[in-house]
Amino acid sequence: MTDGPLLSEQPAPPSPRSAKRRLTFVTLAGVLAIVGALVAGYYFAMRPVTLRIAVGPANSDDLKVVQNLTQAFNNQRNSVVRLRPVQTDGAVASANLLGEGKADLAIIRGDLDVPKNAQAVATLRKNVVVLWVPTAAKTKGRKAAPAVTKIGQLAGRRIGVVGRTQANVNLLKVILRQYGVDPEKVEIVQFPANEAAEAIRNQKADAYLAAGPVNSKITADAIAASARDGGTPKFLAIDSAEAIAQNHPAYEASEIPAGTFGSAPSRPEEEIKTISFSHHIVARRGVAESTVAVFTRQLFAIRQTLKNEFPLAAKIETPDTDKDATIPVHPGAAAFVDGEEKTFLDRYSDYIWWALMALSAMGSAGAWFAGYLKKDERNVNTSQRDRLLDMLATARQCDSMEELDQMQSEADAILRHTLLCYEHGTIEEGTLTAFNIAIEQFHNAVADRKALLMSMPQNLQRASAQFRAASNA
Repeated sequence: MTDGPLLSEQPAPPSPRSAKRRLTFVTLAGVLAIVGALVAGYYFAMRPVTLRIAVGPANSDDLKVVQNLTQAFNNQRNSVVRLRPVQTDGAVASANLLGEGKADLAIIRGDLDVPKNAQAVATLRKNVVVLWVPTAAKTKGRKAAPAVTKIGQLAGRRIGVVGRTQANVNLLKVILRQYGVDPEKVEIVQFPANEAAEAIRNQKADAYLAAGPVNSKITADAIAASARDGGTPKFLAIDSAEAIAQNHPAYEASEIPAGTFGSAPSRPEEEIKTISFSHHIVARRGVAESTVAVFTRQLFAIRQTLKNEFPLAAKIETPDTDKDATIPVHPGAAAFVDGEEKTFLDRYSDYIWWALMALSAMGSAGAWFAGYLKKDERNVNTSQRDRLLDMLATARQCDSMEELDQMQSEADAILRHTLLCYEHGTIEEGTLTAFNIAIEQFHNAVADRKALLMSMPQNLQRASAQFRAASNA
């Protein structure tokens, strides 16, 4: 009898083909995961971002500008940033929404309290302050009140303020205090913007204040309503505009050109000094720098296309990027203004580097896993090679032709499995060479033993087998 189990008793070795299938599946899954991660990253990086912008009140110029910008943004195919207007009661309510984090952008007045988390993106428009006295009505048998020609003469007078916002009243008080007029000694009356012209015609006040763009139709209509009997209203110059701007950084010294509010006759007749303030587009500090940079770029690109159809869009200007600006500029807007806007690689270079590191780690892990999958195959091949060497020794002493044939069949199976292992990369060429030497020696041993057994008499073969069996027992 030969040592060791025969071929029929050996467990079937795992097929290298199944290991290759597992490796192929793992490789395919890894590639799909990488591609999926890259696609997802590109989608999240390039998907449109919708920003909530707080603006008000209803029917205001600010709201109309934002609505037109929203439509223009949404109509652009490659628009990365889109807008969703959130209508409010006015600039104060818009600022509060931004401060509470309920809006990403807001339209605010520069002379009001600015939220601590607000950063400037653009100047939407500049408003100038207009102070004027209507043409005195002609009266019979009654002495007319002294004409007002200077702001300092407004004490004891009734002053009408166009618009319901308290900010305009506060602005009037700042001007009065600069000229030594106690605001408590004047009567301030506010008129809705759409009722201002009628109130002026009915002589509701001795002087009026309006704040709006230089080309404001509301201001122009109010001034026109104050002209009586062909006369021209008296415009009150704010000669101390520089001093007011020095004490109140939200205001700037400005001028109103002659003929701004009409040219027949010219209103005003000559350039007059005044103060101005801005309406700003501000962003919440938490909004990403890249998002604000893209929004600013889209804003100024669209401004050029909208200014012919919607002239108010032409008033949009870049923000003040100085470090001592009243409202600090958002880093994204500053990057656009200064030409330092980050490219795709600048923004995502760190992510790309980490992705490459992750791919390298995944490659190492994949190589280890591939080696782990081949480990069992190598162990099986090593055991089969040892089995072949054992059969080589057994074949040299075997006295049974039947057992030699069985070992030959088993060796053929081992050879087949070894060639499959080499084909699938489980074993190296050197291992295959060593195996070829062993299998060649085995076949030579089997051939020599068969030749010897065939030359021996039958009875001698049986005696030799019995003796060998008794020795093993």
